[in-house]
Amino acid sequence: MIAHKQITAASLKSKIKQQEIVFAGNSKLKIYGTLHCKSGKRMKKENRVFFTSEAEAIQNNFRPCGHCMKTAYKQWIYSAPN
Repeated sequence: MIAHKQITAASLKSKIKQQEIVFAGNSKLKIYGTLHCKSGKRMKKENRVFFTSEAEAIQNNFRPCGHCMKTAYKQWIYSAPN
């Protein structure tokens, strides 16, 4: 997990281009999604974190975004304990 405030713009762009970063998340809300998600693009920089894989996001106790990852979100919501 890489915090947005701890990475330079050039390094971030390079990692995205090389597909080392494929998901972004909100550290306060514990939600992750794709880099193209409109909800994710609106979040504050200090709350944004990046992941190399979906497994890494799940390992850090993040849940899927309900907007850009509808299928994964439905699986998560129905498997969550009541």
